[in-house]
Amino acid sequence: LLLPAILVLSDALCVSAALYFSWYARYVLEFGPEIEEFNFQPYSIYFPLQLWLVTVTIATFQLTGLYRTRRGLEWFDDIPSIVRGTAVGVMIVFTGVALSRYPASSRLTFILAWMFSSMLVVLGRALVQSLLALLYRRGIGIERVLVIGGNNLGRMIMQSLAARRHLGYEVAGFVDDDRLGDFGPFRHLGGIDDVERVALAERIDQVIVALPAASHGAILGIVDLCQRAKVRFKIVPDLYEMSLSRVDVDTVSGIPLIGLKAMAIQGINAVTKRGVDIVFATVALVVCAPMMLLGAALIRLESHGPVLYRQIRIGKDQQPFQMYKFRSMRQDAEGQREDLLREHDQDGRLFKDRNDPRRTRVGAVIRRWSLDELPQFWNVLLGDMSVVGPRPQIPQEVAGYEEWHGKRLAVSPGLTGLWQVSGRSELSFDEMVHYDVYYIQNWSLGLDFRILLRTIPAVLRARGAF
Repeated sequence: LLLPAILVLSDALCVSAALYFSWYARYVLEFGPEIEEFNFQPYSIYFPLQLWLVTVTIATFQLTGLYRTRRGLEWFDDIPSIVRGTAVGVMIVFTGVALSRYPASSRLTFILAWMFSSMLVVLGRALVQSLLALLYRRGIGIERVLVIGGNNLGRMIMQSLAARRHLGYEVAGFVDDDRLGDFGPFRHLGGIDDVERVALAERIDQVIVALPAASHGAILGIVDLCQRAKVRFKIVPDLYEMSLSRVDVDTVSGIPLIGLKAMAIQGINAVTKRGVDIVFATVALVVCAPMMLLGAALIRLESHGPVLYRQIRIGKDQQPFQMYKFRSMRQDAEGQREDLLREHDQDGRLFKDRNDPRRTRVGAVIRRWSLDELPQFWNVLLGDMSVVGPRPQIPQEVAGYEEWHGKRLAVSPGLTGLWQVSGRSELSFDEMVHYDVYYIQNWSLGLDFRILLRTIPAVLRARGAF
């Protein structure tokens, strides 16, 4: 109950401040059309509306679920709901003012109140979550989680939770009948029948079930065990299921016919996404130009050779294109790739090495913070890539594809994507493809926006980047 109360207080202060700022901008700074002296309205006219605006906005937030405790979300996930909620609050109060002929009649002031409310509430909630993250990192208020399932899905869940300590989760370990050993830092705590014992012994707060959909009986049994142990539980759908969740259902003479919906990124959606890409890439190149010039100079000073590294990647519909990056390795880096593959015994489809000896000192820095990828905004302008999309692949990786891997080539590759914000280089190849397929099947501008917002903290924390 403490967190919702803190959020209500934060929202109330932000909405109150927003109404004052909007009045100040309109009548003191004279933002908008010129105000005649006899039309000036003192703040004392708007002050009584604060209580109404705060009350209506908070009630709207409550109805839309903005005060539910949901640890799995970042602060920016609520931005669309906040913008809608503040809009509803302002419109209701403005309608009441208009119907009652109350003297606070400036429409521009109410429009500014909506804009300021949206921005301040978002900033206030970001501050609250930052304070919570600080407490979580110190071990205060964390939830201990037990994952059921040591399969790919279970490993993805554990890695994702471990990489997001700021959300307040601590993975105690996992249980699985078919796996007897630990998985990296995650302990194998027993079989599925041991859930109740493990939950009590490890002081588990929440159980996450990550079993295949075919395990219906086992899942029902786990639900019963969790209820007996009085532990909260959540069930994670398999990513294969999620990719098939977009279905059309028709009937012929009462017989249901089920088929897959068309891919989301086509037609008007594809045109819209391309337009957003062009605008975003143009702005990014202009804003990042000084940083790119500095990076180019440092690369050239440290090692001889071209500043830009050009590499053939496979794009949409398996069409090859030349991708640009800042050079972060020595000139003969590609020649040493096969030797390193043999030395590290890695699958060439996703070769990564934290201590790659081919990397220069400047290269290590720009790779860590993903600055080497800034020239790819030019690829976006050329139409080879998108800002958000599947990870671009080299021809050797595509040559080793299984049939289902090819789904990720149905759209243009991206600078960032679900793979980028879900572990980056810490993911296995198949896990990365799962994320890409899910993105393709469930694309929306809102999903792109959330991925872009998640990319910022992922890059700043340099999570999984090497």
